[in-house]
Amino acid sequence: MRDLGLAPPTVTTLTGGLADSVFETAVLDPTLPMLARRPDPSSALWEEVTAVEVRDEVADLAKGLIASGISPGHRVAIMARTRYEWTVFSHALWAVGAEVVPIYPTASRDQVEWILRDAECVAVVVEDEQTVMTVGSVCGSLPRLRHVWQLDAGGLGQLVERGEFIPLTTVESLRRIVLPDSAAVIAYTSGTTGRPLGCALSHRNLASTCDTLLAGWGHKVVPPGEQASVLAFLPFSHVYGLLVQTLCMRGGMMMGHEPDLSEESLSAALRTFRPTYFCAVPSIFEKIYKNALRTAQQAGRGALFERAADTARDFAAALERQRLGGGPGPGFDLRLQHALYERTVYRKFRAALGGRVLLGTSGGSSLNRELSLFYEGVGIYVNDGYGLTETSGGVTAQPLGREMSGTVGQAIPGMDIRVADDGEILVRGPSVFQGYVNDDASTRAALRGGWLATGDLGRLDSDGYLTITGRKKDVIVTSSGKSVSPALLEQRLRMHPLVHQAVVVGDNRPCVGALITLDPDFLAFWRDNLAARSDARMREAREENALREEIARAVAASNSAVSRPESIRVFRVLPEPFDVASGLLTPSMKLRRDAIVRHYALQIDAMYQARSRVPREHLSDEFAHWDDADNVFR
Repeated sequence: MRDLGLAPPTVTTLTGGLADSVFETAVLDPTLPMLARRPDPSSALWEEVTAVEVRDEVADLAKGLIASGISPGHRVAIMARTRYEWTVFSHALWAVGAEVVPIYPTASRDQVEWILRDAECVAVVVEDEQTVMTVGSVCGSLPRLRHVWQLDAGGLGQLVERGEFIPLTTVESLRRIVLPDSAAVIAYTSGTTGRPLGCALSHRNLASTCDTLLAGWGHKVVPPGEQASVLAFLPFSHVYGLLVQTLCMRGGMMMGHEPDLSEESLSAALRTFRPTYFCAVPSIFEKIYKNALRTAQQAGRGALFERAADTARDFAAALERQRLGGGPGPGFDLRLQHALYERTVYRKFRAALGGRVLLGTSGGSSLNRELSLFYEGVGIYVNDGYGLTETSGGVTAQPLGREMSGTVGQAIPGMDIRVADDGEILVRGPSVFQGYVNDDASTRAALRGGWLATGDLGRLDSDGYLTITGRKKDVIVTSSGKSVSPALLEQRLRMHPLVHQAVVVGDNRPCVGALITLDPDFLAFWRDNLAARSDARMREAREENALREEIARAVAASNSAVSRPESIRVFRVLPEPFDVASGLLTPSMKLRRDAIVRHYALQIDAMYQARSRVPREHLSDEFAHWDDADNVFR
């Protein structure tokens, strides 16, 4: 085993709770814009809310909580999308010493009942009539649940009115007795393999990661003479979203909220809010890239965009070699090409994110190296980091001036990383959680001698860069005994514009296979483009053959990154994507692999039974040698 960690920088020692930053900022810089909100979701105008105004809203809500009997140690669930009220209400709860229990608004009835019962919540904030009905259907089995407040029905305003007689000194007294090691959040895991587990995260857990990142990297997201700004759209029900919120509130970044994750709404919010720092998950970065490619193709500039993308990746790779001491940097010709595409392509690409983004951060899963290089090449370095719910979201980050795409960077100061002999990543440090609520056995299994067993697989190089290779529970063992981690194959498959989702299968099978879903937007464009070159009688056959070849090309490209025994030999394109409603995705959009394999058991059996060869005339030269492949579309 090897341990790696960096010496911690000088950071302010936390002496109280997370709500203190709101009250302290209001004293030190009362007119600082902390939050921004719109009069209505369709508005292009953002109203700035100053530190003193945020403080007053938090204090008024805190008084209402006290009047409602919410006391230190009580747990209150928030079941809502990422919106302004989520931030204000969570800080009001922390101000009185209560604990926040985030619940995805899309969670099922059974999931809601389990979390509210397991966490012993005394109250819950919901967003609308639908979530009210979900909670209402389980209230009868939850004797401890006393309050349900609905945001869209004025629930927070009613709370404020209820607490008008409570003096502010009462709030201050409760806030000052909140200790750093008091529980702040009970964050439930995604539950990909069973019941979600409630991770107890303290105020110190959440603050330590954010304060370390702000001390070492915060200046990279601030334009000269301006205030950094972040558009929060990731779910606050997930630890990554909570990390973004805490970064903003503790770091003086102005934060806007976008609850609607539809492509149209998110794009409009980015253009009008114009953030300087962009936090997202890999699928968002992939989607933005694919949308830009599709837009260019629709305008007849697809070839230009692809050349510009290749140049961006080459430029970024040359810069990477230079900063790591392996090369002189981009040559004259490459710099000339890059400058040309800066005027014609890259500037327009950045404009889609508002035109002011200086830095991006990707989390939730590993970011494809080629995609990371592309973003750096167009002028937005995306810091690919690593963390999980049990570590309050932060374990690694890219070292400044030594960034390496394709890795998740090095351990952030104060954190230690160890890779066990079986490849499992172990971590320890101030952000590691206190344990699972009501589950001592799972806590003991996860925390071993002060080290958290993450369940993730990875490798550390001699310089301390960590590369994530997969999850222990996701490793596939074929009937020949070959162990295959599906993460890299799936990641590379998703880079093809037509591929939306991919699940690699093959346990106890003779070879590795894949289930693939298609991107509906790109598929529609692809079909329209193909139809323009076909007559009606030949269209259906031509489309099927062309689609077969495109997906086979995507599979072949993915296979180029692994050995032959690890490569995908059979695959099936499914007619519809995996989604939360069908139980095949978690609320945080992670694949429920076991559920997917069970759901598509017949299709998987048929896929392996077919094992039909692809006719040579349907294969391009680049994968014609792939003689035992199968592509099954029905």
